[in-house]
This record gives sequence, C-alpha cells and structure tokens, in this order.
Amino acid sequence: MVYVHFAEGFEEIEALTVVDLLRRAGIETEMVSVTGNLMVTGTHGVPVVCDTLFEDAVYDRARMIVLPGGLPGATNLYAHEGLREKLFGFANQGKWLCAICAAPTVLGKNGLLAGRKATCYPGCEGELEEALVVQDAGTPVVVDHGGEGLAPVITSRGPGTAMLFALAIIEELKGKDAKEQIAKDLLLK
Repeated sequence: MVYVHFAEGFEEIEALTVVDLLRRAGIETEMVSVTGNLMVTGTHGVPVVCDTLFEDAVYDRARMIVLPGGLPGATNLYAHEGLREKLFGFANQGKWLCAICAAPTVLGKNGLLAGRKATCYPGCEGELEEALVVQDAGTPVVVDHGGEGLAPVITSRGPGTAMLFALAIIEELKGKDAKEQIAKDLLLK
C-alpha cells in the first residue's frame, strides 16, 4: 500500500501522476487527505476527491508515504503534526519516504534527509537541512536506499519530472520489468 498525501494547494501533476502510474502498475495506492475533508483543491484550482482521511488511514498497512509538492501544499503538509509523526515512524521502521518538488523540504526541515542524497525544486535547496543536495538537471530523480538505520528516500525536482518520479517508485516496489512495461505502455520508450 502506498499513501499519497493531499493538502490544500498540492501540485496536481505531481500528485495525480503518481497515483495514476502506481495504479496502472497494480500497486495498491490511496489518496489521503490531511485537510479533514475528502475534497482537496490543488494549487491550480483542480478539486480532487481523496480515498480516505488522514485520521482513518491505516499506516501499518502502508509501505510508502508520498508527498506531492506545490505551494502552499508542501507548507500545509509540513504544518500537519500527525503526518510529521507518521514520517518519523516510517523512517524509524525503514519504510520508504518519497517527495517531489517543494515537498522534500518537509523531510529536510524535519531532519529526515540528514546525510542523504536528495533533490528538490530549484530554490528550495536551503530547506533540505544536512542533505547531500543533487541539483543537476540531468538527475531529475534521486533514489537513496538508506542503510545503517536510515530509511530509503526518493526525491524529485518538479512537475516535469513527475512521470520519472512515479516510475522510480514503481521500480523500487515492483522491479525494473514493471517500470519498463509502464513506460512502454505510456509511449515513453
């Protein structure tokens, strides 16, 4: 199970691309609202009906937390105390933490990227506290497998890298063949 988190002002391309591609790959994926309402509106005014509320999500079932970016979406994710607790819990259990665009700052400001390779939307690097920041346009997605008590992390740069981000998640959860098949089906290969 993958939980993709939605806060008011989320970046629509990033959130919905991940949900779409993971579901195409047969990965059980739920859209989780942190707003207290199932309907959440993105940064460009697109309303989305989520599958569940944060308060009702069963995190013990999940293997991965995904944080889409967007502003003020990432700011709203950072402000959610319950989500912060889940992020620390996942990190302590060695479960995947994934964030794209401005959302890696949520991980960074909580110290969850210390000593880790990570990327983000250009201009947000200062909030990836103690991370080994990768800001090369040729590296749109950074996968850090963790180790020695560090949870695995996937980060990506922004809306234009959303498909690559989703494909990296698919590769980690279902393998390279599944990733390649989805890419082929989408005419990316």
